Amino acid sequence: MASDSSTASPPSRIGRLLETVRILVRAGVLAPGRPDRVVRQLRALRTWGATIAGGYAAASERVPDGVAIVDDHGPVTFRDLHLRGRLLALELHRAGAGEGSRVGLLCRNHSAFVQTMIACGRLGADTVLLNTGMSAAQLSAAVAAHDVSVLVLDDEFEALCADIDLPRFRAWTDSEGSGPQVPWKAGAVAGEEPAPPRTPSRLIVLTSGTTGAPKGARRPTPKGPQDGASVLSRIPLNSSDRILVAAPVFHTWGLAGVQLGMAMRSTLVMRRLFDAEDVLRTVQEQRCTALFAVPVMLRRIMELPASVRRAYDTSSLRIVACSGSAMDPGLITSFMDEFGDVLYNLYGSTEVSWATIATPEDMRLSPTTAGRPPLGTRIAILDDSGAELPAGSEGSIYVGNDMLFDGYTNGQGRKVADGLMETGDRGHIDTHGLLHVSGRNDDMIVSGGENLFPRPVEEAISALPGVREAVVAGVPDEEFGQRFAAFVVAHEGETLDPEEIRAHVRQVLGRFSVPRDVVLVDELPRNATGKVVRRRLPFDAS
Repeated sequence: MASDSSTASPPSRIGRLLETVRILVRAGVLAPGRPDRVVRQLRALRTWGATIAGGYAAASERVPDGVAIVDDHGPVTFRDLHLRGRLLALELHRAGAGEGSRVGLLCRNHSAFVQTMIACGRLGADTVLLNTGMSAAQLSAAVAAHDVSVLVLDDEFEALCADIDLPRFRAWTDSEGSGPQVPWKAGAVAGEEPAPPRTPSRLIVLTSGTTGAPKGARRPTPKGPQDGASVLSRIPLNSSDRILVAAPVFHTWGLAGVQLGMAMRSTLVMRRLFDAEDVLRTVQEQRCTALFAVPVMLRRIMELPASVRRAYDTSSLRIVACSGSAMDPGLITSFMDEFGDVLYNLYGSTEVSWATIATPEDMRLSPTTAGRPPLGTRIAILDDSGAELPAGSEGSIYVGNDMLFDGYTNGQGRKVADGLMETGDRGHIDTHGLLHVSGRNDDMIVSGGENLFPRPVEEAISALPGVREAVVAGVPDEEFGQRFAAFVVAHEGETLDPEEIRAHVRQVLGRFSVPRDVVLVDELPRNATGKVVRRRLPFDAS
């Protein structure tokens, strides 16, 4: 079954254009202003394109004194951020970066992260967003595989990059360092700037690497503000929002928060390190109206004592936008019961950007749903031969929108059918038009001739009292070929009985879904964005 937005058939080109304009006006992306500033804004976009460099150059012309970012160093205006990007572009150019080259960026969330993307955009250099959770060996391999010529990194990662022999700039330092620093203070731009690049720079995002080595995915350059209108059609952000970007910006979702905030000329609030209580404190102190997070962050917030959660005034929050991994239905319900119906959950990937977005109303109706496709997005459920399946039938999820990735940096891509790209997940669309994701194609096991997915088992176990979280994986089995093993974390002070867990799964899902192995663990192995790394689960087949 195919679905586009919430209608039975895709809107006409004119209808979509009018709806796009309406959304952009509502969000404040398109808004009246001083004619001279509007002209300079459009000129900046024409010069630099719809890149990070172009977006912040345009914003600095439109609202130069507006606050672009508030981080641990304090506020930075759009004018100063733009000028800092120009300064850094000159420094990177002197170090050998230029059109067609690649700059590695290994930073936590702060204004210098954005400053570096601006600088690379002005040079036409691609920015490789390196994962802060990688080991020294993984970093060396990623830098070599992507032909990085210059590194920009936070001080804390210097030791990890000790064996990488490249020019480097420090984006964040907690003490006076001996190496060159990213220019913090805006000032006169000294030296001749390179001409605007003929080809826009690209952002290269590394996949999560939960099932193997991370791959570089080339993100497409947005064609303009209309691309952001797709997400804004389901998540009602606007230019007056103060957006706390807690999700790592090297991750697709944190990057999306920056790109949307830039387009709307909103204020972004950033903190280098995530701490659940600090998020609530920052919301109160900065009067944040929106929060971009990954699911494990919401879990950590809900694990705070109720007295701590309620000690902070979070009434300014009207949107909590989450993405990055599957959300436990119990977490969804408890979070909205605590903070109100403010939760929006985006299902997508580095490769397809967005697929569907679940609103609070969708998740109150069905907490297991991934939502509906936003404006200009089409999803379809296909069988193994590429034929569309009817409502309720499970198959492979395919997505079509204007922001499908341009392929991996190793030359590989994803399967495409009728303009739609596979996500690698399986699921179905229900009679309400809501998408439900069963799990990764790679996660499906065949046990005793039955095709089984772990997510329904995880949801059944997580619903039990005393269970904090659970993950289920397929493991080899001599008799049945494969079987499920469950790795379960208990709430503090709770005692879990594996036999009771197995009996509950049998009652809810049937005997084929029962995990023979129930392993009680203190915590689940996660990467820097909070995704469970299944290959590191502590299973002993003996």
